[in-house]
Amino acid sequence: MLKIAVFVSGRGSNLQSLIEKLDPKKAKVLAVVSNKSDCLAISYAEGLGIDTFIVNDKHFSDSLSSDEITEVLITKEIDLIVLAGYLKILPEIMVDKFENKIINIHPALLPAFGGKGMYGMNVHKAVFDSNAAISGATVHFVNKNYDEGKIIAQRVIDITNINSPEEIALRVLKIEHELLPYVVNCFADKKIFIKDNRVKISPLNGE
Repeated sequence: MLKIAVFVSGRGSNLQSLIEKLDPKKAKVLAVVSNKSDCLAISYAEGLGIDTFIVNDKHFSDSLSSDEITEVLITKEIDLIVLAGYLKILPEIMVDKFENKIINIHPALLPAFGGKGMYGMNVHKAVFDSNAAISGATVHFVNKNYDEGKIIAQRVIDITNINSPEEIALRVLKIEHELLPYVVNCFADKKIFIKDNRVKISPLNGE
C-alpha cells in the first residue's frame, strides 16, 4: 500500500480528483497538509476523515514547524508526498529525507514557464502572452530548486483557438485531473524508475 501525503494551498480540486481516481487497494492518502488553516482542501479532507496538518501559519495556534511536519510524515511512514497546488517551497530537511519521493504538478510544459513566481494564473498569463500554440501540465520530482526536478510525465493541449488566460487555465486543469492520478497510480504499481538519468514509466514494473 502506497502511503501518500498531499500538500495543498487552495480549493483542492487536484486532491479531490486524486482521491477519487486512486486504486484503493494500492494507495491511500493518509495526510493532507496546508499552509492555510482556512484552505478549502483542508475542510474537504477533514470531511473524509483524513488527518490534516497546518504548517508555518502564524495565525493558527496549532501550526507545525517544518521540522515537526517532517517528523509527522516520517512517523506515518509516508511513501510519496504530492504537491497539488501548494504555493510554498518545501524545507530542505524534507527534500533530503524524502529524496525522489516528492512530486509536484505544474500547470505548464516545463522547463518552459517555470521558476519563481510561476504559479496559478501567472503561468497561464505568461503562456497566453507568449502566443504559444500549446500548453499542458507537467508532473515532476521536487528538488531544492523551483520546478527543476526531473520530469515524470506531461500532457499537451492545443491552445491556438483560446481567447484568454482563463480559458487556458480551465483546459489545463482538466488534464491535471487526469495526469496526476495516473502518475500516482504508476507509483503505486512501482512502474516509475530512473534509468540513464531519465525517468521511465514501465508497464513491466521497471524490470
